[in-house]
Parts: sequence; structure tokens; C-alpha cells
Amino acid sequence: MNSRVLTATTARILHQIARDPRTIGIVLVIPIVILTLLHFLFDQRQPLVSAIEAQMLVIFPIVIMFLLTAIAMVRERTSGTLERLMTTPINKADILFAYAAAFGALAAVQAAIAATFSYLVLGMQLDGPLWQLFLCAIVSAQLGVALGLLSSAISRSEFQAVQMFPVLVIPQLLLCGLFGPREHMAPWLTTLSDWLPMTYGIEAMQETLTHPAPTAHYWSSLGIVAAVVVALLALAAATLRRRTG
Repeated sequence: MNSRVLTATTARILHQIARDPRTIGIVLVIPIVILTLLHFLFDQRQPLVSAIEAQMLVIFPIVIMFLLTAIAMVRERTSGTLERLMTTPINKADILFAYAAAFGALAAVQAAIAATFSYLVLGMQLDGPLWQLFLCAIVSAQLGVALGLLSSAISRSEFQAVQMFPVLVIPQLLLCGLFGPREHMAPWLTTLSDWLPMTYGIEAMQETLTHPAPTAHYWSSLGIVAAVVVALLALAAATLRRRTG
């Protein structure tokens, strides 16, 4: 990859995002609204509400970044922007990693705001330090970006990219432990969930809730998510088509 081209492309994408107030609102405001609703929906019962809020700090970045990244990347292709870029020395890896960097930076801001709001305003209870919460949310967001880029690489339209959401994300939501302990699931479902990266994002967040310092399981879980992110970006670069029609 060319670092100069990567930096310039990332800056262009961030500039486009900054000019779209709806995207900024979806990323920064909606998670806070939903976290507040959940907080009062469960009558502020502790430690239940803290566990739910922490899990949402993993789920929100994955879901939101998947949708935003997939749609934005397909739009680049259908508008001809990607065609023009690929006539220059820039390569597919530069484009994909620029999107990962740009939306990853946006996700970092989202994670910082949502986590700080949950901790200081909603009174989230966690044994681990706040930076563990941030790191877990940021790495999870990168998973959403990588899944979104893969979706866009194999889609011909924005509609097709969104159609990939129930294929790539919903099964992970159902099996990651969000709706109940994984050990209570059927053995074959537990085995299947072991192969899904969102599971390890949730497990890393649970470690933050219950341990005063980072554990080996926390780091190994985040390491698995990070490795999957790199693998998905490489796969997206290999499958990205130059033309959509």
C-alpha cells in the first residue's frame, strides 16, 4: 500500500462524512438515545442494565458501521468514483483500508461518546477501566466496517449490500450470547457461535464488566476479532469488482 495515497483517500472520505449531518446524527446521537431508552426500559436494575448497555456498545458499532460502510462503498462504485480512482496508481487495498481507517475513526468517536455517556450519565457499573470499554467498542466497530466492505465488494447495488445484513450480521446477533448464555444453547449452536467473531467481542466486553484488569481471555478475544477484521479486508480486496454493471 502507498501511505500517501492511503492518507489522502482517508481524508477525502472523512470530509464527505463531515458534510453529511444525517450520518453524523445516526452515528453519534442514535446510540445515546437507544441506550437511554434501554436504561429506563429495564427500570435501572443493576447489574442487569449495565450488562445490557455494555453489550450494546459492541452491537451498535458493528450494525451501524456495517450499514454505513456497505452503502457508502457501493455508492462510490455506482457513481463512477471508484472507476476513476482505479485508473490512477491507487490499488484496491488502498481504497478498502482507507475506508476502514475513515469509518474506524468515526467509530472511535462513537465508542468514546457512547461509552462515556453510559459510564458518567447512566451510571454503568464495570470492574475494569474505562479504556478497556473503549478498545472493545472500537475493535468491534472495525468488524462492522470489514463486514460492510466485504458486502459491498460482492454487491452490485445498495439494495444488494443491505440484503447481506441478515446473512452476515443477524446470525451473529442471535448466537453471540446477547439473548442468553451460550452454554445454555444446543451444543451444535454453541459450536457454530465459536466460529462467529461477534461472539468474541461480546466475551471481551463481559471480561471488562467482571474483572478489574485486562485478562488473558480479554486480549485473546479481541485478538480473534482483530484477526478476522484483517482477513475480511483481504478477502474484500480480492473480490472487489471494478465494474458494477
